[in-house]
Amino acid sequence: MKDVYLEIEGDSASGLVLIADHASNRVPDDIDLGIHPEVLTKHVAVDIGIDHLSGLVAGHLECPAIVANISRLVVDLHREHDNPSATPVHSDGHHIPGNAELDEAARQARIERFWHPYHGRAAELIEHHQPDMLFTLHSFTPQLESATHDRRPWHAGILYNQDDRAARVAIPKLEALGLHVGDNEPYSGRELNATMDLHAEARGLPYLAIEVRNDLIADAEGARKWAELLAPIISETRDALK
Repeated sequence: MKDVYLEIEGDSASGLVLIADHASNRVPDDIDLGIHPEVLTKHVAVDIGIDHLSGLVAGHLECPAIVANISRLVVDLHREHDNPSATPVHSDGHHIPGNAELDEAARQARIERFWHPYHGRAAELIEHHQPDMLFTLHSFTPQLESATHDRRPWHAGILYNQDDRAARVAIPKLEALGLHVGDNEPYSGRELNATMDLHAEARGLPYLAIEVRNDLIADAEGARKWAELLAPIISETRDALK
């Protein structure tokens, strides 16, 4: 369903499935968010750099992937379907009037149109490929617009909720490359881990939730560099958990 997600074909033998929730800033023509077009270029609308990075990493690892094809301002696929913030009204100081005007029936229709097909297909891919490990790619802004005093110094972060098996393997590997790595930073997976809670923790399946600072992958060269850096870490982490 190109209206909701794109798929990257891959080999089950990779032992991996990639899920990328925030890879697009696309807003369907029939949805009016009531925002200035410039907002769609910001981190509140899309994880900057993740579209390109996801394709490169999946290619390096020859793994299947499901990649969101809508903006997180249409539906935030990295929220539970019954979480009000799945159709955000405010994000980092930006008001989303088109979402504020949704009544409950319209909000539920938005969830049915986008959230359920996306996560339903993710579940089908996992059942089909039976991976040894899931992984997800996100990016974060170096500084929130609503917290200008609070800079985020990490090059990357590894997030987790209850299952930290993959995190405990990957963090020291990234640090050995000289990177400043956030351990459940820039925010905690114990508070926000919706997609991996649903598709990994609920299955007892190991997962690696990777956040890359978006200024490091905002251009093609940065994405290429980080894909070459991350792909071996992901495969080594998978192998360590077998």
